[in-house]
Amino acid sequence: MARDELMTVPQVLAELGGVSRRTFYRWRELGDAPRAFKLPNGELRVWRSDFLAWLRRRREASA
Repeated sequence: MARDELMTVPQVLAELGGVSRRTFYRWRELGDAPRAFKLPNGELRVWRSDFLAWLRRRREASA
């Protein structure tokens, strides 16, 4: 079984094809971003498995 990995916000944005940081944080404000958590230093991280599940839900919602 493959190990899950933590993604930084820039990694998430790159995976989404260059979505802006502002758009990502707006999605968070609206409750429509991938689940993320804050590290003690205040930076956000997203588990890749949560990111992929979020993408699948977006795809299903648009079908």
